[in-house]
Amino acid sequence: MTIAAQANAEDSPEMETVESFTARARAWLADNLEPGVPLFSIPTGAGEDEETAFVARVRALQRKVFDGGFAGICFPVEYGGLGLSPAHQQAFNFEISGYQYPTLLQIPTFVPCAAVLLEFGTEAQKRRHLPAILAGDEVWMQFLSEPSGGSDVAGALTTAVRDGEEWIINGSKIWTSGAWYADYGLCLLRTNWDVPKHRGLSVFIIDIRQPGLELHRIEMIDGSREFCQEFMTDLRVSDDCRIGDVDDGWTVGTRWMFHERSAMGGGSPYVSRPPTREGDVDVLASLYALAQATGRMGDPLVRDLLGEAHTLQQVQADLAARIGEGIRSGRFPDSTASLARLMRAVSQNRRSTIGLELAGAAVAASGPGDPEFGFGTNYLVRQSSSIGGGTTEMARNNIAERVLGMPRELTHDKSMPYRDVPKGPTTPR
Repeated sequence: MTIAAQANAEDSPEMETVESFTARARAWLADNLEPGVPLFSIPTGAGEDEETAFVARVRALQRKVFDGGFAGICFPVEYGGLGLSPAHQQAFNFEISGYQYPTLLQIPTFVPCAAVLLEFGTEAQKRRHLPAILAGDEVWMQFLSEPSGGSDVAGALTTAVRDGEEWIINGSKIWTSGAWYADYGLCLLRTNWDVPKHRGLSVFIIDIRQPGLELHRIEMIDGSREFCQEFMTDLRVSDDCRIGDVDDGWTVGTRWMFHERSAMGGGSPYVSRPPTREGDVDVLASLYALAQATGRMGDPLVRDLLGEAHTLQQVQADLAARIGEGIRSGRFPDSTASLARLMRAVSQNRRSTIGLELAGAAVAASGPGDPEFGFGTNYLVRQSSSIGGGTTEMARNNIAERVLGMPRELTHDKSMPYRDVPKGPTTPR
């Protein structure tokens, strides 16, 4: 059942009412999950054993949710889901606030990976992988960015060459979040150099642990080692691991980007996560706690900053809900998801700055246990919210061209075979 069909079937007598589902979910969560914040990311600075234990815990929690009958709320029943509507998913998102929910697996495993598989995968691929994803048995990542391409994912240089019923892959992907603990990757590859760049791509399922793939972890400024780079050398995959037609990967990729933007903006019906939480901290609550701990709640400037943060969070949530409903009903084009993605980045960036303004100079000398601790690091990495999931510059281009109908940027290589397009700095003559 498609999302549109689920939305139309919301009042169907065959479907459990949202009220009944909510009451059932509320009771189950209280009996089965521990209070706390969502398990969104591996704690920065954790040792290798701690990281491994955290991932195992998240997988086990996802299995518990699956066995309890609350995984894949909008996924079809035949693939292990519940076949319910986005309204049921939204109700569940509110109910899991305040619980240690396995949010780590929602993005990108559920969205965009499982969503793309559901939309473009073969029947055999869907039956093999989707139930395992919903149960936490398979964790998926997206292999998109390359060292040479930045956010221009259509400019992929990593190549897949056909060899009978197999494909041989050579090249590198980078900025793959969580690849070190994942099982599979959804990978966009160059399969044809003799056509324009968007028309020579194909999408494949990659077993991350197979021979021919070497994985390196990248340490960031805050000590996180979540991002990875993969080197693929004569890596072989069977043709039955291909998603969509050969050289038609951009058709898959366009929807792939849509699902990613929807998830980043907070409007995807396939994602279970509290509506007002980002990462493993309730951002607004942490700002209020900081103001209270430093005795500044009575300061008019502080109250203005807290009011701004609250307004940003509320507008972000309401915009995501409106855009999600508009896309499902057909009133808005899919590209409108870029608005929600852009708003989330702008809002998150500003709240990180507000946190630094509230913490003040004390943040420079703060340590664990101090009320200001963490706000400095959050400020230093704030731009990541404008990069991950496609840059905000690309979101603005998408809004301008596909939502507002403004002219597309001129490009010299639109009809040029990709092998003839310059791919590096020109040499001065």
